[in-house]
Amino acid sequence: MDAVLEAVANPFRGIVPKPAALPADPQALRRQLHHSLQVWRAEGFLVVWLEIPITRAALIPVAVEAGFAFHHSGADYLMLTRRLVDGAFIPPYATHYVGVGGVVLNAARELLVVSERYRASQGPAYKLPGGALHPGEHLVDAIIREVHEETGVKTIFEALACLRHWHGYRYGKSDIYFVCRLKPLSQEIVMQADEIAQCLWMPVETFLTAAEVSAFNKRIVQAALERPGLVPARLDGFTDYDKREFFMPEF
Repeated sequence: MDAVLEAVANPFRGIVPKPAALPADPQALRRQLHHSLQVWRAEGFLVVWLEIPITRAALIPVAVEAGFAFHHSGADYLMLTRRLVDGAFIPPYATHYVGVGGVVLNAARELLVVSERYRASQGPAYKLPGGALHPGEHLVDAIIREVHEETGVKTIFEALACLRHWHGYRYGKSDIYFVCRLKPLSQEIVMQADEIAQCLWMPVETFLTAAEVSAFNKRIVQAALERPGLVPARLDGFTDYDKREFFMPEF
């Protein structure tokens, strides 16, 4: 009898075969998988999470033949799932992008703004510097990095001002955009020419009345300037701040 695939259980009564232990030969996987599914079902597991490395992509048709469906993929793997019990819950993969924008106001009440290169043919459309978070990156670190990359201006984080949630963004996923207030530590602009067509310090009153600035961008700047926002906080019982961020009202 073929051996059961080497696997570990997760806390949700799922079973996860070890990718490195998968046989390289599709026929061998076909036999082992058939036997393993019977055993795991008898043991009361609900879902099988099968990660196939790209180096063993020839195994994918075997998994599909056995009733597995695609769940998500990374650069070097494909994750497939199979219910062992009808109706067993399989959480969806990531559904959102996370972006940040920075309201940077200097002592002369000038706002740091950019106009993106891809819109240059349509005329200037000024907005806040910012961009998408990297995997595992904190909001605070991301907005400081993005502002510096796009404009060359160094900043420190002050508060989280507001956010926007938008459905139907890139690849049909949703997007959460956090607006942060930052204090500039430098004034000189060194523009990121690959992505940015213009970058300048604009009087904030000009920004708030300019026709080429969207109503949304005006409103989020007002929110950042007129409200204290949420500040980074530490909570009792938590020490893993490399993995967590908390923002609370300042008491």
